[in-house]
Amino acid sequence: MTDASPKLRYLKDLWDESVASSLDEPEKLRYRSNLLGADLRITNFGGGNTSSKVKQKDPIGACEMDVLWVKGSGGDLGSIKRTGFATIYLDKLRGLEKIYRGVEFEDEMVGFYPLCGFGINPVAPSIDTPLHGFLPFNHVDHLHPDWATALAAAANGRERLEEFNSRFNHNLIWLPWQRPGFELAMMLKRAVEENPKADGLVLGGHGLFTWGNTQRESYLNSITVIDHFGQFVLEHVEKKGEGLFGGPICQMRADSRDVAVEISPFLRGRISTDKRVIGNFSDLPEVQRFINSKDAKALAHLGTSCPDHFVRTKIRPLFVAWDPANDNPAALTDLLDKSLAGYRKEYGEYYRSFAKPDSPAMRNPNPTVVLVPGVGMFSFGKSKKESRLTGEFYVNAIHVMEGATALESGPPPKVLPHAGRAASTEAFEVYSNYVALPLKEAFGIEYWALEEAKLRRQPPEQELSRKVAFVVGAGHGIGREVAIMAAKRGAHIVAADLDGKAAKAVAGEVSDIAGKDAYTSVVLDIRDRNSVRAALRKAVETFGGIDILVNTAAIFPASPDGRITDEQWKLTLDINVTGNHLLVSEAEKIYTPQKLSGSIVLTSSANAVVPKRGTEAYDVSKAALSHLVRELAISLAPAVRVNGISPATVVKGSTMFPRDRVLASLAKYKIEHNPEASTDELRNKLAQFYAGRTLTHEPIDPVDCAEAILFLAGDRSRCTTGHLIPVDGGLTEAFLR
Repeated sequence: MTDASPKLRYLKDLWDESVASSLDEPEKLRYRSNLLGADLRITNFGGGNTSSKVKQKDPIGACEMDVLWVKGSGGDLGSIKRTGFATIYLDKLRGLEKIYRGVEFEDEMVGFYPLCGFGINPVAPSIDTPLHGFLPFNHVDHLHPDWATALAAAANGRERLEEFNSRFNHNLIWLPWQRPGFELAMMLKRAVEENPKADGLVLGGHGLFTWGNTQRESYLNSITVIDHFGQFVLEHVEKKGEGLFGGPICQMRADSRDVAVEISPFLRGRISTDKRVIGNFSDLPEVQRFINSKDAKALAHLGTSCPDHFVRTKIRPLFVAWDPANDNPAALTDLLDKSLAGYRKEYGEYYRSFAKPDSPAMRNPNPTVVLVPGVGMFSFGKSKKESRLTGEFYVNAIHVMEGATALESGPPPKVLPHAGRAASTEAFEVYSNYVALPLKEAFGIEYWALEEAKLRRQPPEQELSRKVAFVVGAGHGIGREVAIMAAKRGAHIVAADLDGKAAKAVAGEVSDIAGKDAYTSVVLDIRDRNSVRAALRKAVETFGGIDILVNTAAIFPASPDGRITDEQWKLTLDINVTGNHLLVSEAEKIYTPQKLSGSIVLTSSANAVVPKRGTEAYDVSKAALSHLVRELAISLAPAVRVNGISPATVVKGSTMFPRDRVLASLAKYKIEHNPEASTDELRNKLAQFYAGRTLTHEPIDPVDCAEAILFLAGDRSRCTTGHLIPVDGGLTEAFLR
């Protein structure tokens, strides 16, 4: 390869020499990796790895050594930083060949990788480290582009690779299936020794290796080969046209999105039998084409081919044999229940068939991907990010099946090119030229001791992880603090407020804490059932359901003369009482089909038990709300707990204390103040006055209320329902009586 940009049809050469020229070799590796990871057609999130062999001074001997920089375990190429690479003495790594006892003992080699570490580097080397170390090239890219993996998963893959090499003037080598590890590294080493002119390797059922003598050359070689695979595979896909996957046998329903929203909470609840999950939904064009096709059921059951896909999507998705044209959507839930029971049974049989005495215990038997013809694809994970990525990985799997079946040219060969020492031809299943990973090999990866160790290295989950918190009044005051605090504790947040701009701003703060996948915002008027329904629908569309409902929105009617109008009275009760009723009654439609434990926390007030002159509407509304909490706790038991808090006056951040009301209150209580002072200064004066009437003499802060709300919302109060916690600093007038 030269430094000249190649002619590409699908990909772009993103290399900027003015940027690269200022970087040292490790930074160039980071730069190259980020460019490759920026395009999901090149590799999926977290998939693949890159490496460079760099001359560096030994920190002890001060002599120059060859150091392998390779992506660390669990990293992502698109976002990796310099600190995400493991560093290995190359000579020590290669020296491990002398003590390698063979494929039956290859897992023991992983324990030696940290002993080969260069410098003080805490990054764990990935299982693919020797694959990079034993290739005799300065820079190596191991990627899983759908187009190349499609050929790697084709029964006639070796034959098609010869055709590809001839057409595009490449010299890629085919290797049979072998699980990633030290044995595969030895196979790669021998392959390039026997084929010194090779410019890449295709691993049967797995992916692609390319390389170069410079960072630029490696990058160019990778994008050129991948683009050529795109040209080769997509040409065959286009020829298939409507005949792809055997052709369509049904169509998307006109109300597919409505059906998806209707069944999402039900499905989320049934798949949360082991641990609660967050949902994601996709009806991308390629998803629609696949799920509505003749061959979808058979191909889906065959499972995925690439280990990178399989680790997230499990051995196979659940394909629901539903007729979208004739079946009633109401009957879909019964079919889902039966299908899920069948999936769990089949997964149990799969585990028992291949488990050994030292295998890890059987993991969650539920699917992570559910395909419903005429509706779309549901995917699930411990977080929204995980569920979205799981869906993206299955879209990758669809692309692979699409390409492999389109490359079909006749009956499969008697001996599959994937067959080798790891698995014979008889171990593989083939459908329409697509070759899936053998179940035994899949089990070996899913329940690999090394995969188990990786799972155990993950940080412990937080208090509110895997939960969705729908926070009303999230734009200001207590609601804002609840949203931010819940996000810090691991919750996914739906920030709802009548003030859409404020809700969006808080959602942005949540994003900074928990990531862009963990939040959404919505405009909500709790007086309007349709508005409530639409807001909760967005929560279901985004996360699959809700677990926690918090309402802090309320109104305090005021007037210059202390008298309120009939309209103000009605508005106060509409917002402070009826609004809570509407919220809960609509949320119940999500909680009921989910059949998961849930919690609701509503915001009452000390005024509910402390009568005052001139605040009758507010006080009565809060008294009604306090009793509504008790009524709802009874009606929603046992699955959903309903509690509330009763704060004393919260001035800070409250929309109920605009400047005019603060000034009026200061004048009412004859509190000395400067009318020209800032609103925050005036609020602080008023808050201190209220604090002086309590036993603790502490102003009630929105954070104090948020702490109480999230205590009631979480599992630490799992045996508490129908109660209200005072957050009033010790207001003796409000003592329970």
